Amino acid sequence: MSRICLTALLLFLPAFSWAFTVTFINPGKHDEPYWVDAANGMKAAARSLDIELEILFAERDPLRQIQLTREVAARSPLTRPDYLLLSVEKGTFGEQMSVAVDAGIQVFLAYNGLLPAERARFGGPREQFSELLGSLIPVAETAGQLTATALLDEARRRRLQAADGKIHMIAISGDRSTDSSIRRNRGMQSVVDANDDLVLHQIVHADWRRDIGELKAAQLLERYPEVSVIWCGNDLIAFGAIEALKARQQRPGVEVLVSGVNTSEEAMQRLIAGELTALAGGHFMAGAWSLVMLYDYHHGIDFAGSEGLELQRPMFSLFTPVLAQRYLERFAEPVPRIDFSRYSKHRNPGLDRYRFDFGQLLEP
Repeated sequence: MSRICLTALLLFLPAFSWAFTVTFINPGKHDEPYWVDAANGMKAAARSLDIELEILFAERDPLRQIQLTREVAARSPLTRPDYLLLSVEKGTFGEQMSVAVDAGIQVFLAYNGLLPAERARFGGPREQFSELLGSLIPVAETAGQLTATALLDEARRRRLQAADGKIHMIAISGDRSTDSSIRRNRGMQSVVDANDDLVLHQIVHADWRRDIGELKAAQLLERYPEVSVIWCGNDLIAFGAIEALKARQQRPGVEVLVSGVNTSEEAMQRLIAGELTALAGGHFMAGAWSLVMLYDYHHGIDFAGSEGLELQRPMFSLFTPVLAQRYLERFAEPVPRIDFSRYSKHRNPGLDRYRFDFGQLLEP
């Protein structure tokens, strides 16, 4: 009799277990600082919330993103993840989503949301695809606004105006099509539009790469020698721009000011050293915050009613040298020791609304 009871108990255990699995198809490279930081932030959240997390790197290859989705979907039903976390880039959404739907895997989007053309074709979350639960993206315009404003303010303070009395800028963005890149550019452009003394000569794209950033910066500096400000879409592009300036015997942070986005250790060190003038970051935690939302959803707290299906949240902080040093100290370990259970509605019933800004993680 006891053996029968034990068998029945084992059969019913999975139904009462709250443990669940998430696979994140990381679009970045396994050694790319931003996407490594994103993965480590997710590991910290998974550790706090007892989530079984798998991270697969697509190595900046859109076709690899689709292939990895297929490989996950092809697993046996018992070994497929409960949730698939995607950061769709370069037109991969349609194929990735259809593969996940065929396999019966629920999907959540982080970092990049649906582009207008994708929404027009497929609808929003829980419309054409009921398996598409929702999305969480940083308000990427903020990164563009914060860094462009900081560059302009410092250029004015240093009196880096050209002979025409204006400050001349070039911009090197991430790419043409990624949602986050488009939004960062939009934020930067809003600062240009609002300030008559700021002239943007040209915006080009570097595919988020240091080497292309250096090449594009060298070409534009040759074309526009009056430039005193270089706005960059991420940190790697900024590092390339700094090298281009040094090759021209120009001092970054003194004669020409450079901005970047992301929280790599190199970016923090260059900000402290003065080579970078403006740096915004913190959005790498979007994946970790997404796990908090999936944790609550899995425990019966659907974000649809209280937060909406397509969340856009402020996640960027503008770093000063002091904040950069604090960041290096607080995030010294690869997987930061942050208790993400504090931000869960399931763990904290009195929490009415998610707060996902990065500044709270740097508070003294």
